[in-house]
Amino acid sequence: MRQALKRGPSVSPATRPAGLRKRWLAAGVVAVLVAVVAGVSLGPVSLPPGSVALELLNLLPGVHVDSGLTEREIAIVTELRLPRVVLGLLVGGLLALAGGAYQGVFRNPLADPYLLGVAAGAGLAVTVVLTIGGVGASGALTGLPPTIPLAAFVGSLGAVIMTYLLGAAGGRSRSPAALILAGVAVSAFLSAGQTYLLQRNADSIQAVYSWLLGRLATAGWQDVRLVLPYFLTTTVVVLLHRRELDVLSVGDDEAASLGLHPQRSRYLLIAAASLGTAAAVSASGLIGFVGIIVPHTVRMLAGSSYRVILPLSLLFGGAFLALTDVVARTAAAPQEIPIGVVTALLGGPFFVLVLRTARRVLT
Repeated sequence: MRQALKRGPSVSPATRPAGLRKRWLAAGVVAVLVAVVAGVSLGPVSLPPGSVALELLNLLPGVHVDSGLTEREIAIVTELRLPRVVLGLLVGGLLALAGGAYQGVFRNPLADPYLLGVAAGAGLAVTVVLTIGGVGASGALTGLPPTIPLAAFVGSLGAVIMTYLLGAAGGRSRSPAALILAGVAVSAFLSAGQTYLLQRNADSIQAVYSWLLGRLATAGWQDVRLVLPYFLTTTVVVLLHRRELDVLSVGDDEAASLGLHPQRSRYLLIAAASLGTAAAVSASGLIGFVGIIVPHTVRMLAGSSYRVILPLSLLFGGAFLALTDVVARTAAAPQEIPIGVVTALLGGPFFVLVLRTARRVLT
């Protein structure tokens, strides 16, 4: 089986997907570094990017350089902005990685945690926890308890199962159009439940509504530590199975002939992607379209193999959300635009573009 998966499906050399090239991997790493420096440098108090880069180097073991920053500025870098940037990298990477994984599992170019109803399921579960927990109107949604990602995971997994089953209603075919329409229906149903809960718990509306719009506000490093284990688990599982997505793309019958167990691989990847989505949603709220924008951009520029799409989506997704957060923080300063609004403004036109390119398979 291992040898069969390494060789991949029997396709001609002209159509065999290319592997991950070092230049694209280097570009992803550079994008992350640029996002970190920009995210830490820009804000209500602008800091010199060169000094910020030197101060970030001081965080490495054994490195001691003079950045020229004052103690107050160093505290802004390490205790306020850097945790927020790192959280953006984790959340953006998870959403993009989950989007790429869902697209491979469902063989659907339009699959995305937001459009499949996964984010809505996680959002409903988090809303249940927050309203039961009595988050008041002035409650800050930072430093979330560790039970929230677990509740979000249950909600997201339940939502993707509902979407998958509803998309197959009336037949075994799960076309892209049917799956997306099912996701819209499931999202509407879950959003209605969320609205009902908020109506019955009016004191929680302001806090939960702020969370629903998407944000990366943090309470120091606590939220980063909360998300990190889920990020590592999702990343390891999905990347270890990225070759299997290339095999699944040729169909279950041929995948089985190569020694792969299609349903087992599919369920494992769905669970891992849902776990990552749940962690991202619980920490940052509902941030849409990252799972479409980033994987499709990578697919258009770097190649169609999931050996390429998934690792690059992880890197570029993190960089994309961290840079988008910079726009959200500075575009209307001193006020802050919800990051979910910014990604929706970018993702709406991009979704139309993807829909046009996928129209041949929408049956």
